[in-house]
Amino acid sequence: MSTNVSIVPIGKKKCKPFILEVMVFAPEAGFKFEVSVEKSCTPSADALWKLVFDLYKKNAAGSFDQIVHVSYKAETPVESQIIAATTDGVSSNQADILVNKVHPAVKALDNAASLPPEELAKRKAKIKTEMKKVANATDVDV
Repeated sequence: MSTNVSIVPIGKKKCKPFILEVMVFAPEAGFKFEVSVEKSCTPSADALWKLVFDLYKKNAAGSFDQIVHVSYKAETPVESQIIAATTDGVSSNQADILVNKVHPAVKALDNAASLPPEELAKRKAKIKTEMKKVANATDVDV
């Protein structure tokens, strides 16, 4: 019997959405961020993967207020695989990018309401570039 034959049962696709917090980190005094992986589903049950970065700043009462929310949707199948693999934890390469690249870029939006539109667009583009690096980190098992 040939071993190069693959039999795959065909049935209704299933997709179960979820949100999983994968990292909480305090990169500097007065700030913390949380990283989550979100899986949502299309009407045809295809998975949509997002990497979410929420930045918090300590207030006068000593608790943290959320100041910026960033949601990066996977743009390629490889990014989807890497973001999905992040549900097992943030890799060292991803953590390095999140702490040293994403955090400063997101922190620069703390005063977003006072920025001229072109500067705001420039800062948002920087964040997308850095989040894309996390979604393409190569030391994640896929």
